[in-house]
Amino acid sequence: MSVSNKEQGKNQPALLPSAQAIEALVRAEHRDPFAVLGPHADGAGGQFIRAFLPGALSVQVLDRSQQQPFGSLQASAAPGLFVGHFPTTQPYVLRIQWAGDEQISEDPYSFGPLLGEMDLYLFAEGNHRDLSACLGAQLTTVDAIEGVRFAVWAPNARRVSVVGDFNVWDGRRHPMRLRHPSGVWELFIPRLQAGEAYKYEILGPQGILPLKADPMALATQLPPDTASKVAEPLRFTWQDASWMQARGERQRVDAPLAIYELHVGSWQCEVDDLGEVARQYSWAELTQRVIPYVKDLGFTHIELMPIMEHPFGGSWGYQPLSQFAPSARYGTPRDFAAFVDACHQAEIGVILDWVPAHFPTDAHGLAHFDGTALYEYGNPLEGFHQDWDTLIYNLGRTEVHGFMLASALHWLKHFHVDGLRVDAVASMLYRDYSRKAGEWVPNRHGGRENLEAIDFLRHLNDVVSLEVPGALVIAEESTAWPGVSQPTDQGGLGFAYKWNMGWMHDSLHYIQQDPMYRAHHHNELSFGLMYAWSERFILPISHDEVVHGKHSLIDKMPGDRWQKFANLRAYLSFMWTHPGKKLLFMGCEFGQWREWNHDQQLDWYLLQYPEHRGVQQLVADLNRLYREFPALHDQDDVPQGFQWLIGDDAINSVYAWLRWSQCGEPLLVVANFTPVPRPAYRVGVPVAGRWSELLNSDSQLYAGSNYGNGGEAFSEEQISHGQLQSLVLNLPPLAVLILRPERPTSG
Repeated sequence: MSVSNKEQGKNQPALLPSAQAIEALVRAEHRDPFAVLGPHADGAGGQFIRAFLPGALSVQVLDRSQQQPFGSLQASAAPGLFVGHFPTTQPYVLRIQWAGDEQISEDPYSFGPLLGEMDLYLFAEGNHRDLSACLGAQLTTVDAIEGVRFAVWAPNARRVSVVGDFNVWDGRRHPMRLRHPSGVWELFIPRLQAGEAYKYEILGPQGILPLKADPMALATQLPPDTASKVAEPLRFTWQDASWMQARGERQRVDAPLAIYELHVGSWQCEVDDLGEVARQYSWAELTQRVIPYVKDLGFTHIELMPIMEHPFGGSWGYQPLSQFAPSARYGTPRDFAAFVDACHQAEIGVILDWVPAHFPTDAHGLAHFDGTALYEYGNPLEGFHQDWDTLIYNLGRTEVHGFMLASALHWLKHFHVDGLRVDAVASMLYRDYSRKAGEWVPNRHGGRENLEAIDFLRHLNDVVSLEVPGALVIAEESTAWPGVSQPTDQGGLGFAYKWNMGWMHDSLHYIQQDPMYRAHHHNELSFGLMYAWSERFILPISHDEVVHGKHSLIDKMPGDRWQKFANLRAYLSFMWTHPGKKLLFMGCEFGQWREWNHDQQLDWYLLQYPEHRGVQQLVADLNRLYREFPALHDQDDVPQGFQWLIGDDAINSVYAWLRWSQCGEPLLVVANFTPVPRPAYRVGVPVAGRWSELLNSDSQLYAGSNYGNGGEAFSEEQISHGQLQSLVLNLPPLAVLILRPERPTSG
């Protein structure tokens, strides 16, 4: 029966909370629901039990062990508030009658604090290395009861509730406990299982916010749905021990690194009878398709454009909202782990694009998460990215710093990922990035450097080096910032590699010129050697170069169809023989004409044509030579690995150089970037005798004209280009030759 306030005050003064507390519960504004709800001692060996269950018809209390009723909670005058007094204290469960349904469960408010003080301390310090096992939705057992522990950081919220189908998305049902002073809210919901969709309802300083997805979610609904999901623990039996053990050696700076960049959703899809995309492949299906393809082409690694969950597919993943959850578009987290494991068993490394620079403004995401600028800077001159209409992480806040650090470690540790390519590093380093005067806030010294982001990047690289030895962290950095790939103890940022954007822009600008005018741009191909040793570089031809009207790689090439293919083959051969590791975006390896479209699969039908197959075969052969001959990879970052022979023949657009291995074994590279064959062209060489032709990009194997030297050339004792010996070569048009001495020795 109901208990009036008058009766409460007269007979059972603690049965009901104060009128003010009841009103706060009803209005869903109570900051400390555990002070009111659940069991509370009566001071005489018994207990009061209170439950706030809007919409419930009745509530029975059962003995937890025997499941036998020993009383009921009575409805109070406040709708939804049920109360009862019991002479003894014992564990209990509630049997709740809803309209048309019955629910039996332990009382969430009968459990004590959940997170340990060390977890909270490390989180507040920004140094919790396994945050994905701490915050978020964790399947766990508390007091022998299975359920889900929810924990979320919202320090400026007045109230936070977990909502989902399990409580009909009613924020009054499961308000959480605030743990001072960390600002983390927590709640254990008994009997909840994996697969449940949920969000957080947050009462901010100014009122109720749109429902928020969990920043620490380990799984999500399939977009366009936006809820987080309770994830199964990643109990995956890895079979990649041999790969992981040898990874450090495979990823040394003197090892070959040839990366195939791909967008998972558009590499290959299931198409209908009209050729339209019917659905995207799952990780399991991609395992059967991607891995053999990449293996056959000889790439050492794949790089996946961001697979962290993102609301808008058109962002290609570069505007993620779930930094710990693989996108539901392709399967479960376990499916992704199986894909990585299969790559490793095929001796293919996996690099993920990772975005710590910015995040989208979607209402269900991180923006104004607790009603304040929490993850982002409060000042839009610091916190809003004008180029991308996104928000910038405030990495100077220790919790945000730690959140992103934990995200990096999550992928590297839990999913055995071999490296992270950090997107948009330049935008992180400079406070005035893409801003005009008066549109940015100087740092504490009055400068343009973002000191907080710099500290974060250095800390990230130090922590990865310590905790995941052998893993790569690669910077997409487009400015002349010094020491990007230098150790942090030497003042650098500590990255393993930096993308060589300067080389990319210069070489693409050169190759797009009509050969008639290339003489005037001759230094654009050679200029990269002026700074090639200043960093450890990756030469990237990435997705950014084949979209938004920039044309596909082959469609950048001048001339008729034959010349376009010859130019493409020559350019790729130049790239593979130039110092620096390699990255090539999908579709470029077979000369796709159409710009990349994330909503369509690659134009695989082109491989019925010999010119396209020829480019694909060339890439496979380049990768084979690149891996087989140390001269092409083991001195990429030191000047001893490169020697100019001809760098000044602008009139003929001919270049020649030597690549040297650490053991003193040379390879000769000669490039002719005009469509004019050049017979009897003399090139100095350091070794006498027979030089065998390892590759001719004009070979008929690649649908070329097959002009060349019959597979070999013999030196003459004639001084040329500073060498005592020289070769007389027939240089094919728009082509590159690679030759080696029969018995390589240093000269």
